[in-house]
Formats: sequence, C-alpha cells, structure tokens
Amino acid sequence: MASRKESSSAATTVMASTGGTLDSPVKQIQIEGLVVLKIIKHYQEEGQGSEVVQGVLLGLVVDDRLEITNCFPFPQHTEDDADFDEVQYQMEMMRSLRHVNIDHLHVGWYQSTYYGSFVSRALLDSQFSYQHAIEESVVLIYDPIKTAQGSLSLKAYRLTPKLMEICKEKDFTPEGLKKANIGFEHMFEEVPIVIKNSHLINVLMWDLEDKSTVADKHELLNLSSSNHLEKSLQLLMDRVDDMSQDIVKYNTYSRNLSKQQQQKHQYLQRRQQENAQRQSRGEPPLPEEDINKMFKPPQPPPRMDTLLIAGQINNYCQNVKEFTSQNLGKLFMAEALQGHN
Repeated sequence: MASRKESSSAATTVMASTGGTLDSPVKQIQIEGLVVLKIIKHYQEEGQGSEVVQGVLLGLVVDDRLEITNCFPFPQHTEDDADFDEVQYQMEMMRSLRHVNIDHLHVGWYQSTYYGSFVSRALLDSQFSYQHAIEESVVLIYDPIKTAQGSLSLKAYRLTPKLMEICKEKDFTPEGLKKANIGFEHMFEEVPIVIKNSHLINVLMWDLEDKSTVADKHELLNLSSSNHLEKSLQLLMDRVDDMSQDIVKYNTYSRNLSKQQQQKHQYLQRRQQENAQRQSRGEPPLPEEDINKMFKPPQPPPRMDTLLIAGQINNYCQNVKEFTSQNLGKLFMAEALQGHN
C-alpha cells in the first residue's frame, strides 16, 4: 500500500519536471500489444495463485485518448530489503527510458486479480493517490484465470468524480455518503480498451495462426466449468457473509442510537418538570449542562468498507453471469453439433 502512494508521488515529480498538464478526461484507452504481453509475462514469472503482481504504466495523452505504450513491474522484495527505495527505483527506470527516447510519462498502474477479487480499500486508496496526482491515471486489472480459459481479461478503471470528492474531503460517514448520493455502482467507472498492434505484428500473428494445430482452436469449446464456477461462488458467499456482519453492526448502531435518543428525551422531560417545580417554590432553576457530554453519541460504523464489499459482490455476480452465459452458449452449440451428427 505504501509503495502505491510513493509511486504516485514519483509520478507527480515527473509531471512537474516535464511541465506536462493533463486537462482532458479519458474516454478511451489505447494499449500496445507488447504492453499486454509484458503484463502477462510478469504474472507468469512472479505471480503464484492468489499472489498479486503490480507495475507502472507509461504513455501519453492524445486528446481524450490515453495511449499506453510501455510498462515495467514493481520489483518483488521481502522485509529483509529494508534499504530498498521504491520511489528511487521508479525514477531511475523512467530516467533510463527517457534516455533511450521511449515514452516515460507516468499514466497509471496495473494489477493482477484472483477470480475478480480486486475491489478493496487498498486499490481505492492507491487509485485515488494516482488520480489526484495525475488526472488521467487509470488502473488496469488483469485476470490470469479468465485469460487461461481462452479470452483475454483486461479492464481499465477510474474513480468517479463523486468518489474523488468524497476521498478528498475524507468524509466517509453515513451522512456524508448520503449527501453525496453515492452507492457502490457510482464508485468506479470502466474505460473501454483498444489493443493496437503494428502491421508487422499483425502479419506475424496471422502466420502463427495458420501454423497452430487444430486441437488448440477447439479449447474454446471446453465445457468444463465446475472449478471456476465453484470458486467464484465460494468467494461470493464469503463476501455476502462479510456484508451480513456489516449489516448486523449497523443495526446494532441504529438500536444504540435510538435508545440513547430516548434516554436523552426522558432526561430533558425530567429536567423540565423539576425546573417547573423549583420555579413554583421560588427556587432558581438547575444550572445548564452540556447534554452532548452526558450522552455521547455512538460512533457509526465505517460505510465505505460496506460500499466496497457491495461493489465486490456486484463484480462477482457479473463474473458469474458472464461465465455462465458463455457456457450456455457452448452447450447450445454442442447440442446443435450433436444433432447434426
């Protein structure tokens, strides 16, 4: 988490040194095919199971299009590497790229995900730091499990303007979120991605496709889905359990708040009656007391974590929906092929 904030400060330093200003919003992302291969290779070399790999995205902004032309990974280091400076490493990398005339402007970061489990407070804080430093910054989410099944899963996200305002003010109370009218569906916005390759690379891909075996092409019709669907549903149930615990906490807070309001109201009524009796006897009223100190309101549970859980549940549901719809299409296709035979 600290490395993401430090890297955003490094991005700010580079933008200041180059005198760049990014004013136009990003409506489309154009990413080089080589960058996609580098991200995939990074996970294959250093990612294991649910372990997350991350890296820096480099490129430039053209009108309302963000062009990602290069990237480099964050190095894996342990607690023993106490002297390692993350910011210095990134500055040296970007300085080296600038010396060989390669796009070196910091435009975001990428991260791998495990069955779509990426909606978290760490990602929110990291993307806010990037987007606050460089307005057009994006985060690319790469899903290696979906990609291994035959379809590239690479999505780009940005924080919505509403969520940026909330994060700037750091008002995550229920009243603040209600005033901003923000829900889990208003937290992240997806930006469409276009993968661009040169003509020479396209020719090479066509040549490789002609040389590929027939068996490889039939892997897309694989009907086995139990493992992926089972794991997705298990993660979904875990998040639903977390949501249920948050609901219990909020209900407890509501009951305590209502109980305290009743006690405060009863105290004020008794005090008012006693003052009326003292006044009828010609005695001075009771001295004024700070009722807020006597009845301290209970602290509301953090609602941002609940929104993130709801956003992750929605993401799991979308993944299950996409996966099952694809498999249903395969089943209908297999049934039609079997009918012809």
